[in-house]
Amino acid sequence: MTSRPQLKLGSHLLPGLLAVALFVVLAVVFLGSGFGAGKGFEPGLSITASIGYAMFNLPSGGIGSDGFLAVFETIDVVLVAALVGAVLLARREGSAVEAVRADGGPAEDDTGGER
Repeated sequence: MTSRPQLKLGSHLLPGLLAVALFVVLAVVFLGSGFGAGKGFEPGLSITASIGYAMFNLPSGGIGSDGFLAVFETIDVVLVAALVGAVLLARREGSAVEAVRADGGPAEDDTGGER
């Protein structure tokens, strides 16, 4: 015979109620907030060209913006440093790859003998 599920009251009930209360608060905030009407861009302007002009601090472009050249170069230097660091970390130390001569025999080391 099967038994019916029972509600166990205890110390685990409080965190569950707090989670439900947090969900309700977040749902009210998200559903109650709104965004303003979108402004859009002036007709006839190239948005892609304006982004390029803004990135390199060029005066043309039609859409006013801040210059991003310094930020662009800073990100470039950081990404290159991260790439070099990743390559250095990925390289294994002490794992020498044995060279093989063109005829398939073992390569000779600096002393003239075979490895």
